[in-house]
Amino acid sequence: MEIEKTNRMNALFEFYAALLTDKQMNYIELYYADDYSLAEIAEEYQVSRQAVYDNIKRTEKILEDYERKLHMYSDYIVRSQILDELMMRYSDDRYLIEKLSFLISIDNND
Repeated sequence: MEIEKTNRMNALFEFYAALLTDKQMNYIELYYADDYSLAEIAEEYQVSRQAVYDNIKRTEKILEDYERKLHMYSDYIVRSQILDELMMRYSDDRYLIEKLSFLISIDNND
């Protein structure tokens, strides 16, 4: 499994997990976050390996569709880059750094 795809799926999952069914959430989390094989997931849920594969592929498409429509992940990346640039450029301005830190904490759900 390629690392870029794994990282993207994990990121999309973080943003859109609440929009998935329990089964979709479980399969994606086990496969991408916990690095389970298709066979291990199939054994745990007592279904065929093909059923797990089909569900994961469908869910990947669903996650990509959500991102294409809602842009939550891509917007987060852009916001993070801008906030980082501002933090570096105005590192001497305590008031601005405090406000930027607050915005970063909102984005990171702290």
